[in-house]
Amino acid sequence: MATETAAGPSARLPSSPARRDFYWLRSLLAGGVAGCCAKTTIAPLDRVKILLQAHNHHYKHLGVISTLCAVPKKEGYLGFYKGNGAMMIRIFPYGAIQFTAFGQYKKEGGMQGFYRGLLPTIVGMAPYAGFSFFTFGTLKSVGLSQAPTLLGRPCLDNPDVLVLKTHVNLLCGGIAGAIAQTISYPLDVTRRRMQLGAVLPDSEKCLTMVQTLKYVYGNHGIRRGLYRGLSLNYIRCIPSQAVAFTTYEFMKQVLHLN
Repeated sequence: MATETAAGPSARLPSSPARRDFYWLRSLLAGGVAGCCAKTTIAPLDRVKILLQAHNHHYKHLGVISTLCAVPKKEGYLGFYKGNGAMMIRIFPYGAIQFTAFGQYKKEGGMQGFYRGLLPTIVGMAPYAGFSFFTFGTLKSVGLSQAPTLLGRPCLDNPDVLVLKTHVNLLCGGIAGAIAQTISYPLDVTRRRMQLGAVLPDSEKCLTMVQTLKYVYGNHGIRRGLYRGLSLNYIRCIPSQAVAFTTYEFMKQVLHLN
């Protein structure tokens, strides 16, 4: 007991067996909570998007803003959150794995680790997530190194570690989401057109990703084709990513992951 008192709480923190043994579990929990908070934040926008995409007979004649106003009148405010429970079941493991993998990968050499993972992420399954994590990690690293006093504060669970202030976290997360959305949006348009398949005209010209990209660009151009509907996705993705990254950074401190 005397040895523990002399060493002090900060000296005991890194060597705690519980903190070492359950690191992965706590990391998964932090990522899952971050993902759920982010999705719940934009649940109303997701519900409106689904209603409009499905041409729901109650709202098919309305636009985005008018649907946002109509849903609470017809279904109550809880109508915005229909299906959100099922979404949480899906998004918790997704967020847990995504954020945990990001944290572990970042330990292959700091900034170089980000650059080494950029190319395979772009050509892989999740370009949006890749650009989002890359941008947030870069902004965080540069911000804390260049302006630690202005942008950072001591970590709650480890005063020797600097973390971004909450409002800076939100800003960096929002910027990361906006940049990732801008870069990856043409692929999202392509994916959705391919998923709709025979429902759309000239479906035989959109059988592969390259064919679909060429078709959309050739017939509709960049603004009305490859980036059609981007403004609504900005409204969705910026708060979503801001909340996701900020929640994850906070949960890391609560669960002693720093």
